[in-house]
Amino acid sequence: MAGSRRATRRNGADASPLRLIAVAVILIGLVLVSLRLLPGSPFESSTAARWGDAGSSTSDRSTSAATDRSARQSAPAPTPSPSLEPLPFEAKDLKLDIKGWYSWSVLDRRTGKIIGSKNMDETNTTASMIKSWIVADYLRRADDAGEKPSDAKLADATRIIRDSDNTRAEQFYNLVGRDASIRRLISMCKLTDSSVAPDKGWSRTALSPRDTARLANCIATGTAAGPKWTKWLLNEMKLVRGAGDFGIRKAFPATEQKQIAIKNGWIDRTREQEMHINCLAIGDTWTMGVMVRYPIGMGYDYGMKNCQKITEALLRPGA
Repeated sequence: MAGSRRATRRNGADASPLRLIAVAVILIGLVLVSLRLLPGSPFESSTAARWGDAGSSTSDRSTSAATDRSARQSAPAPTPSPSLEPLPFEAKDLKLDIKGWYSWSVLDRRTGKIIGSKNMDETNTTASMIKSWIVADYLRRADDAGEKPSDAKLADATRIIRDSDNTRAEQFYNLVGRDASIRRLISMCKLTDSSVAPDKGWSRTALSPRDTARLANCIATGTAAGPKWTKWLLNEMKLVRGAGDFGIRKAFPATEQKQIAIKNGWIDRTREQEMHINCLAIGDTWTMGVMVRYPIGMGYDYGMKNCQKITEALLRPGA
């Protein structure tokens, strides 16, 4: 029995240090856990911070997304390009009961697009229609030279445009260099079908309906007469009167006619035994050229009415 008690004491003595070590390890572990949970401790767990960062990142993405959506919603919608109002004319093949030759062309001043008859590049002698260019050339050149036309010269220009005065037109034609003026016309207004009649005078200048529409646009844009005199010239062309007031604008209602600038030409060509009738017009969004040629014995009135008839046939319904 004594031996047994001595053995037990030895075992107890041996086990006591082990228990102490185990208890110490447990206590140290508890202390470390406590320190990790204590805010501000150097042993504080970083897990919560990582979740917080992740949460912050998620919040940032959410806020950013909301801002982007708000920006997209508040941004103005793109404005669609406005479609242009159609011109008062329709492109079509005309089959009119007109004797002789006729041709027409319309230029859209907004786009530069040209429509016309299949023969719109064929030419006719211009007669008085070319006076619109002669006066424009004179006014532009005077301004380029720093000169102001006298009141007498402006009165002459008015007579040339409104009344188609031939004598004064010849005087102006000399002032602008005769054939050199027509070469400037072809170059400045970018004509492709027309030509000078060397030493044969202004009335023999050859223009096509297509180039007539281009000449009219050249006047309307200010290229022909220059910025100072374009408005003046267009106003004079709106005031054409007497025998020269016929053709294109007569196809429009009376209230609109006053806003359409014109210059027409008419002549009997005895050498060719033909009547040459030409019409030039400038509207707000368009320019137009119409030409007719037919036997001389049919008189002026036939061609003048046919310029109007061709225009009426091309007008859109309700235009």
